[in-house]
This record gives sequence, C-alpha cells and structure tokens, in this order.
Amino acid sequence: MWTKANMSDQSGKTFLVTGANSGIGYETALGLYEAGATVIVACRSKEKADEAISGMKKQGGKGKLEPGVLDLSDLDSVRDFADIFLKTHSKLDVLVNNAGVMVPPASKTRQGYELQFGVNFLEHFALTGYLYPLLKKTPQSRIVTVSSMAYLRGAIDFENLRSEKDYDDFREYAQSKLGNLLFALELQRRITAHGDSVTSIAAQPGANETNLARSMSEEAYQSAKQRIGALMPMAQGALSILYPSVSPDAHGGRLYGPDGDNGYRGYPAEAVMAPVATDEATARKLWEKAEEITGVRFPD
Repeated sequence: MWTKANMSDQSGKTFLVTGANSGIGYETALGLYEAGATVIVACRSKEKADEAISGMKKQGGKGKLEPGVLDLSDLDSVRDFADIFLKTHSKLDVLVNNAGVMVPPASKTRQGYELQFGVNFLEHFALTGYLYPLLKKTPQSRIVTVSSMAYLRGAIDFENLRSEKDYDDFREYAQSKLGNLLFALELQRRITAHGDSVTSIAAQPGANETNLARSMSEEAYQSAKQRIGALMPMAQGALSILYPSVSPDAHGGRLYGPDGDNGYRGYPAEAVMAPVATDEATARKLWEKAEEITGVRFPD
C-alpha cells in the first residue's frame, strides 16, 4: 500500500501542476510541497493560485510554492504561460497535466473546439510541447497526464471536435479522457524513438469526492454515485497522481490508478488498459490532428 509516507524527499525538484487550486490537483500539489519540492500552482487566475497557495501554507510544507496563470480554454494563454515559464525556470522535473472540466453545458474554447476536448486534452498537448525542450534538458524528467476511468466509454470522433454534429456532455468528457490516455502512451513511443530521457506516464485517480462534477444535475450525480459506488477522499485519489510523479518504480507508457474495485478505489498500482487505450493507429491520428490544430510539434 503506497501512501505519501513512501515519498522520498523532493527538495531541489521543480513540479508544475495544472488545475492545482482545487480537488485532486490541490492535493497533488500539497503532497509535493510537503515533500520539499518547488511547485508551480497553475490556475486560471492569480487569485485562485494565491488562494490555493495560502491554504497549502496553512497546512504546512517544507518546499516552495509559486503561482502560475494558465487558462486552458485558450491556446494563446498556453503559449504565453509557457513563454514566461521558459524564461524564468532553468529546469522542470515533472509536468503534471491534471486540470480538467467535466460535463459542462455545451461550450467551446476560444479557438472554437468543444470545451472538454480543448481543456482536458488539446491545450495540455500544446503545453507539453512548448515545455518539452526544458523537460528534455532536465535529467530524468517526467510528464504525468491525468485520465479517468471514463476513458472506457470513450471514442474519438474526429468529425465532431467542434461539436459540428451535436453535443453530449458525458460522451465528450469520456472522449477527452481517452484522448489524454492515448496522448500519454503515444508520447512515450515517440520519446523512445527519439532516444530522449523524458518519461511519459498516464494516471487516473479513481472515484473521488471532488467538485469536478459540479455541472452535473443532482439526478445525474446520484445516478453516477450509485453506479460507481463510494467515493474516496481527494487526498487518497491524489496518491495515484503522486505515485507516477515521484516513485522510482513507475515506468513510462503505463497507466497507474487505484488497485481495487476495478480501478475506482484503493491505492496506486499499475493498471491493465483496455484495447481502446492501446490503439496505436487512433493515437497517431489524434496526435497528428493535435499538431494540425495547435501548430506544436515535438519531440525533436
């Protein structure tokens, strides 16, 4: 059973956690801060980042906390954030692609893509690409991309990424989380082909009591809870993000998540992935589509 007590000292390491102002992201950033790391708390606004940092400092930690302003609904904001980050930081040990939205009303990114596809997958693809040169320069760096058990119900509809045909909130959420998983695995394949020392890992936190589902109706929320079962505390769900971020036993091209109840509850362990996640042809097509949309190409 792996917990935060198993974490080694992370002093001297720099971590960037997106969506670190609440939920799993907050608990992940807090755990790293407690272990001595420098953590960039990347949020949609300076106010949200400062509030989260204030809360973490009250809980105590031996690391350092820095605010970062990153709007993942806008590719221009992603580029601007990355430009500033590259000018102000000489290393990045771990990038945690965590931020996400779940089942919002039909809405789009600034560039016109369905919001969940954009925020959860597309902008994280761009962010990773922009920061990849720094990750490549940092010895034994890692990229941890957060998926969800919802990937099991996902499919990539390349003809509906702008909601051209119609919109289904959970279908689009599942698509985005499958996209994250396909991305993490394809990235590791490309890293290996280029011979870089970066490691790409996927993670999923299981079923947790967070505010991610705040857009769901009460009826839909209760139905989901009945189907999934008891929800874990956020701090326990974050363990499945912390483990691939810091453990020497975590390996690239794999998925880590809770070890019990079919991945919904428990403690971090390597997960068996469904065939939809290991479809290399779809992963390559999605990668090429993301390159086309963002103009970001990596590794090189």
